[in-house]
Amino acid sequence: MFQLPKQKKLLVTGKKEKIQYTSRMKPLQNYTVLYSDDDIAVLNKKSGILIAADRYNPEAPRLDLLAEAEFGKLFAVHRIDKDTSGTVLYARNAEAHRHLSLQFENRSVQKCYHCLANGHPSWKTLTVSEPLLPDGDAFHRTVINKKIGKPSVTEFEAAGTCGPYTWIKAYPKTGRTHQIRVHLQAAGLPIVCDPLYSGNQKPVRLSDFKRRWNGDPEEERPLLSRLALHAYSIEIAHPKTEERMTFFAPYPRDLEAVRKQLAKCFKADPLS
Repeated sequence: MFQLPKQKKLLVTGKKEKIQYTSRMKPLQNYTVLYSDDDIAVLNKKSGILIAADRYNPEAPRLDLLAEAEFGKLFAVHRIDKDTSGTVLYARNAEAHRHLSLQFENRSVQKCYHCLANGHPSWKTLTVSEPLLPDGDAFHRTVINKKIGKPSVTEFEAAGTCGPYTWIKAYPKTGRTHQIRVHLQAAGLPIVCDPLYSGNQKPVRLSDFKRRWNGDPEEERPLLSRLALHAYSIEIAHPKTEERMTFFAPYPRDLEAVRKQLAKCFKADPLS
């Protein structure tokens, strides 16, 4: 039987309650459960798994199919990239699906992503509003197209410089494919290990930034060798009760290892 995750904080706002949850369940192979009831399931997925069918990669592992063994039929209400880890929200019935889809359509859902980018920004906060065209080139990448691109807005906050990198918090106001990745690349700060939008595919190794590192270069394993983008939190109105609920997805092991080492070396931590 599902146990309600530990409540982190309760904020009373008028007649509605704003509740924040974090996971305390043991990790499963491909995801952990942040929260579930009769109407919604909120999962923390690992990188490398699709959340729904993809016409370009039909054989790739799918989170919805994996989780349906536990929850029954799930209805996708939003998407995150296959290589992105973190929070994924599903509806568990048609009425919840309708209610949540309207929230996304009306842009009342609040999302926050954390990422590690190459380079150092000259700004503390930045809003990028370049119009985006999904599947805009031969590599199926999203491209900036001022003529026929869809309106797209992302707000960014620099959360700490760490040697060659910077932690960035991203708040997408629209939901275009690869939006955060393209907007950060346009701002001159491509995400670490991004195979599509960063020319630098070098993995993160401790020897790259730790002074007086004396390990064996031949045996050193990367701390991180995949897209450094994590869907950290999502805030919704519950489709039945309408209370505001915020769900936080703990970092996966590889990104957490990077966070701890960078915080130790440079005293910069996106979670502080």
